[in-house]
Amino acid sequence: MSNVVIPYHPKPVQRRIHVELSRRRFCVLVAHRRMGKTVLSVNHLLRYALLSQRGDSRYGYVAPYRNQAESIAWAYLKKYSDVVPGRQVNEQKLSIAFPNGAQIRIFGADNPDALRGLYFDGVVMDEVAQMRREVWQEIIRPELADRKGWAVFIGTPKGINLFHDLYVRAQGDVSGEWAALMYRVHDTGALPDEEIAKLRAEMSDNAFRQEFLCDFSASSDNVLITIDDAVGASRRTYMDSDYKTMPLVLGVDVARFGDDRSVVFPRRGLVADAPVTLSGKDNVEVAQKIISLHHQWRPHSIFVDAGQGQGVIDIISRALSCVYEIPFGGQALDPVKYYNRRSEMWFLMREWIRAGGKIPDMPELVSELSAPLYSFNVAGKIYLEKKENIKERLGRSPDLADALALTFAIPVLPEVEQRQDYALRPQNIFADYELQPSGGYAVGFQPSLL
Repeated sequence: MSNVVIPYHPKPVQRRIHVELSRRRFCVLVAHRRMGKTVLSVNHLLRYALLSQRGDSRYGYVAPYRNQAESIAWAYLKKYSDVVPGRQVNEQKLSIAFPNGAQIRIFGADNPDALRGLYFDGVVMDEVAQMRREVWQEIIRPELADRKGWAVFIGTPKGINLFHDLYVRAQGDVSGEWAALMYRVHDTGALPDEEIAKLRAEMSDNAFRQEFLCDFSASSDNVLITIDDAVGASRRTYMDSDYKTMPLVLGVDVARFGDDRSVVFPRRGLVADAPVTLSGKDNVEVAQKIISLHHQWRPHSIFVDAGQGQGVIDIISRALSCVYEIPFGGQALDPVKYYNRRSEMWFLMREWIRAGGKIPDMPELVSELSAPLYSFNVAGKIYLEKKENIKERLGRSPDLADALALTFAIPVLPEVEQRQDYALRPQNIFADYELQPSGGYAVGFQPSLL
């Protein structure tokens, strides 16, 4: 095949990218829209397939959806391989076999079963941000192992997901196997300046930053807590005197499934301290830990998710009087504004962060906080997306963030003897309101930030 000339004429930036892709086993390419990523990736696969001397090489192109891959990548693959003598095209399997024994096949990540049981010498995963994590972690990565195959991950940022995590991993790699590449719209020359100016004027700031400046910190317009706000909250510092007089509250999110964790999150006013996580523990063990933490920390109130925490609540309520059962799916304290209690708690947590709240410096927590989207239902109430949807994008349950949100279930003011001192601290006014002796709450609380 040495005389075959593929009718592909890469732009200068594409040439540079091809060189970079050939140097590392795993490459994460973050590039703006309309840069030509699909054409580039198809020809990258084609080059390796045609030059292979193994006789049974297998290469794959994986897109989020098979129909999408067929309408775009499949057409490009047939077009650029048309000059290869003796190639065999299988329309049903979306595969092309070459005389040297190499084969390229198109897949959709929406049908992971079609990927199982195979092996690959190289794979391109296009628009990784829209794929489930298990497609890479549980299927494709093991299928590269015995052949020491390579992988290229291509896409445009779309919040916190597998693509973001792969890029961060590549940036921090010290093994020499990974490369992190980023090409923004001003780096490539793929679009004329006047068109870029029009796009900037017509798109929202978040959308332009995400789609053309490749900014992972740019959030969708319906993200409840932006990445910038979450990261900012993790970098704040306070002196002990700024918050130690505030009552301590604990939010407890009890594990729902085998891979979830039970989390106990402590917060005093504007400062949330490091959480305690419990994995593989039953209700009795979780309850025992909470009681032990109560004896150590002496919290004012403990708010426990009622959905999966009823067993824990039954146990600790017998030993402690400050336990409150909080139904995530129950009615909000402000039912006119919020669809349910969970939506309300998350929204209050967002306002707390914006008012100066500090969270522990935990990348995992930042990811969980900045993942959920919100919308408005037909009644105009704020509605936070389902936990199952968030878990699918993150690849894990947002246990840490849900536990922190629970600390906002019922606002709590300082004890009576501390209120004079509290009144002199305007930075803490958002801190919360008093639990009445009866266990009720002061319904007049209306933060000016809402």
